[in-house]
Amino acid sequence: MLYQIASFLLDVLGGLFAGACLLRLYMQWQRVGFANPVGGLVFALTDWLVIPLRRVLVPVGRWDGASLVAALLLQLVQYFLLALMWADSAWTWLPWLALLGLMRVVVSGLTGLLIVHAVLSWVQGRSVLADMLARLSAPLLRPLRRVMPLVHGIDFTPLLALVLLQVLMIVLGHLQASVLR
Repeated sequence: MLYQIASFLLDVLGGLFAGACLLRLYMQWQRVGFANPVGGLVFALTDWLVIPLRRVLVPVGRWDGASLVAALLLQLVQYFLLALMWADSAWTWLPWLALLGLMRVVVSGLTGLLIVHAVLSWVQGRSVLADMLARLSAPLLRPLRRVMPLVHGIDFTPLLALVLLQVLMIVLGHLQASVLR
């Protein structure tokens, strides 16, 4: 029971900070401005780790390696702390667990992004947040829109994307479990 509680709390904290680092990377890659409440939150959650890493890892074009390395380091720390509680330590697998954990954070983040984007597109008119979410969702939905046409004016591509992301989450969960065995 204690392990489950610790695992849950570390998952929440690790996911929050690693997700913020990945969102920072993705917003920079998509050239979405940070002069909004979401951008301010991302900076507040990530500056303490990304800024020192930037002294070593300078951004290359639109790719901010410091944000990616920060997210990976956070996941590595998360699984290191969990490994301290494991009875049979699988220390050699920590980098793989951290990488799979990072991929799960990406899938969770994209899932949340699509859900909020879909809900805001139904209930709210144009706003800064809705426009930003539309820009961040577009690269994920664009390829699916080529395959799935509108049905009576309704766009089902976010639903299809959510189903595919959940399938990917199941695969990643099984890969992570197989590494632990």
